[in-house]
Amino acid sequence: MSTPVAIYLQDAHNLRDAMALAQYAEHQGFSAVWQAESRLVREATVPMAAFAATTDHIKIGSGVVDCWSRNPARLAATFSTLDDLAPGRVLLGIGAWWDPLAQKVGITRSKPLTAMREIVTVVRALLHDETVTFHGEHVHLDGVELDYVYQERRPKDVPIYIGATGMQMMELTGEIADGVVLNYLVSADYNVRAMEHLAAGAARAGRTVDDLDRPQLIVCSLGEDREQALDDARLMVTQYLGQQPHIMKASGVPDALLDEIGQVLTWPATHEQVLAASKLVPDDIVQSLTASGTAEECKEQVRRYVEHGCTCPILYPLGSDARLMIDAFAGGLDEALY
Repeated sequence: MSTPVAIYLQDAHNLRDAMALAQYAEHQGFSAVWQAESRLVREATVPMAAFAATTDHIKIGSGVVDCWSRNPARLAATFSTLDDLAPGRVLLGIGAWWDPLAQKVGITRSKPLTAMREIVTVVRALLHDETVTFHGEHVHLDGVELDYVYQERRPKDVPIYIGATGMQMMELTGEIADGVVLNYLVSADYNVRAMEHLAAGAARAGRTVDDLDRPQLIVCSLGEDREQALDDARLMVTQYLGQQPHIMKASGVPDALLDEIGQVLTWPATHEQVLAASKLVPDDIVQSLTASGTAEECKEQVRRYVEHGCTCPILYPLGSDARLMIDAFAGGLDEALY
């Protein structure tokens, strides 16, 4: 028996190289490929379509699209179209985005819990081939359906995952979603609290946390040069320490280190600032928030996330050769080694 693993792609690879990685991950037994859309660099659904068109059975998820910038009817139509390309293989991961980026593009993230509840409700109904009239605080639809004319009218099998980090969103996810996309750069111990809040939300819907799929983004810096692998992860950890100190605090990062980092980094941080601040971050912090180092060190840390509630690690490869990581986790994570 083994735990399934997935790969997470952002924008580090050109799109054709990313397509090749998705194909290689499928060949090596990975269960899914998730495409990021966290920054204004690479939109998620175009590469998802590319992955869908060039693979046979691997699942393809958005990790995650934001809930603000697409009308929910258009969001449903987009993921219905992706399901036409890869029936039964598409996963809709949706999140509440983050500031200051959302604010910089004119989006006010007002009442994100309310917005997420309304959007998930109507997108699911539209994908289920229902006609939707809904007048909420954020969503307004009047007799809307996915207007199939030249194709079979059928419900689309597109599970909805919420990319939750805060505990209120975690509870909402437990209540209304098919799954959660747990965040990266958190400690495995962070998952304990997340599972409690997912369970509380699930109970409100008459189910348990085991009824939810719980994949988790995990930064994986694996390389033949252990020190280089740790340094590659250290840069990402350092930037996140400056951007999301509340999450870092929840993961057990000492206040003193967060204060030191905050004195060096500004927003947005320059590469030089990140390099300078990274010298303050010790190896043990890097390894508590990522899976970094040798193949065995990476596997051991990934197992910790699984032991703390993750059902499918979504591995975000750092370093120059993502195939090294794919090969190390080929066929899944061996449960016999727990």
